Amino acid sequence: MSRFNQRGARPAVSSPVKTTGERTVTHEGGVGYLRDTKSELFLLAVSNFVGTDTFYEAGGQRDDRYTQLIRQVAVIDPDWCTAFLRWLRTDANMRTASLVGAAEFTKARLEAGVVGHSRQAIDSVLQRADEPGEFLGYWTSKYGRRLPKPVKRGVADAVQRLYSERSLLKYDTDSKGYRFGDVLNLVHPSPADDKPWQGDLFKHALDRRMKRDEEIPAVLPMLRARGNLMKLAAGGRRNMLRRPHILEKAGMTWESVAGWLQGPMDAEAWEAVIPSMGYMALLRNLRNFDEAGVSDEVADTVARKLANPEQVARSRQLPMRFYSAFNAAPSLRWGHALDKALTASLANIPRLGGRTLVLVDTSSSMDAPFSRDGTLMRWDAAALFGIALGARCVQADVVSFSSARYYMSDRPGAKTKTFPLTRGGSLLGDVRKWKEGGWFLGGGTDTAAALRQEFRGHDRVVIVTDEQAGHDVREVTQAVTAATPMYTWNLAGYRTGHAPSGRGNRHTFGGLTDQAFRMIPLLESGRDATWPWENKAA
Repeated sequence: MSRFNQRGARPAVSSPVKTTGERTVTHEGGVGYLRDTKSELFLLAVSNFVGTDTFYEAGGQRDDRYTQLIRQVAVIDPDWCTAFLRWLRTDANMRTASLVGAAEFTKARLEAGVVGHSRQAIDSVLQRADEPGEFLGYWTSKYGRRLPKPVKRGVADAVQRLYSERSLLKYDTDSKGYRFGDVLNLVHPSPADDKPWQGDLFKHALDRRMKRDEEIPAVLPMLRARGNLMKLAAGGRRNMLRRPHILEKAGMTWESVAGWLQGPMDAEAWEAVIPSMGYMALLRNLRNFDEAGVSDEVADTVARKLANPEQVARSRQLPMRFYSAFNAAPSLRWGHALDKALTASLANIPRLGGRTLVLVDTSSSMDAPFSRDGTLMRWDAAALFGIALGARCVQADVVSFSSARYYMSDRPGAKTKTFPLTRGGSLLGDVRKWKEGGWFLGGGTDTAAALRQEFRGHDRVVIVTDEQAGHDVREVTQAVTAATPMYTWNLAGYRTGHAPSGRGNRHTFGGLTDQAFRMIPLLESGRDATWPWENKAA
């Protein structure tokens, strides 16, 4: 009788987020597993909006844990950490976490007396022209105005890439602690070889900071055009709205037009600047367009741009941004475009064969905001990702779960509610139906009990959760057979996981984009999964 060469046998596979084998308890008293340093750092970084409290962890504690993890990995594996920070800023689009990470990476290496990598790490995370000043603001507030060479050189490299006429007009404002001129004085960048005008730009930025009334050089036509517009009287400014190409040549953003007109942005003003507005600016101003009465013709142009898959990909917006815009926009004319944009932003979700059980954690700990404005909660993201995955599966049961227990002394038991997927329907509509139809359950987190209650021989289980399961006589990983793949989508980045991960049929991933979904078909085809930036390189 064959013991190993059996039908259905699959090669052993591994994934990058790994537990160490050491057990502890979750915040709710269930059996928990500790992760290795890189895994803990990764899951925390992709879900950490710096300075923001979570249900179980204050913002300051969370930030301190992130700092300590970055500092450890910066010394033991700088190549991994540099690649991680670059990916965190670009593909994962986590701006503040990557900037803080690069600063702490550099500080740790300086204190350890090791050289290399810091300049490159800093340069890679500074992707927008206001970020050199933001980085210096963080560094100097924490470590003083004396800048080490890697900091100066990394910021200077970014300045060469990012400083232009348009970026100076957009980001060099009095509201900033570090103006462009301040950054130039601190890091002393040389003009880029392929930008012969940049030396004049640097000089003008210094003159502007010192309020010196010097003539703008002829090699800076956008700045000269802006200067001419600012000299116009109020009536002339209003007339200029009929010549939007002039506004664009002067680098006029909607914010600068609003201040320039010294009055409200009415439909005429919006329609003058919409053609030159970037994707994010359009997405964030849909309510303003409606309130100003922008015409249906112009709105249709905006909607086509928002729905364009290439524009969506270039914008690098998190999927939750489209859901937020959908909730904020009062009119129905944006709904279809935003639904198409959201679908395009989730293009990496695979089509999974067989039967899939998708469990969505809607316990009270998931009713915690991602950011300080509190407009989006973790369970909003959990519902969105859970429904989107279920819709892509050949056959899926998408189930909201929490706990049926009211007191800690009660026996474990799950509260569950199956969501009826709308095949071929609107993803945004389904998420709204989830929210309005009572699928956010609240209460505790009885993950193991929910698995025992809902698992019916499915081919795989995907759990979207913060992993803080409550106490149960059997732990989460034992609630389904060891032969059944169980994937955990972590949306909170707490230190403790609810199950082992990284090998066999137990795997964990995380983040606020669709990239991690690629791991599922990879693992099920018998191939090891690696860190997302390594997958991209391959």
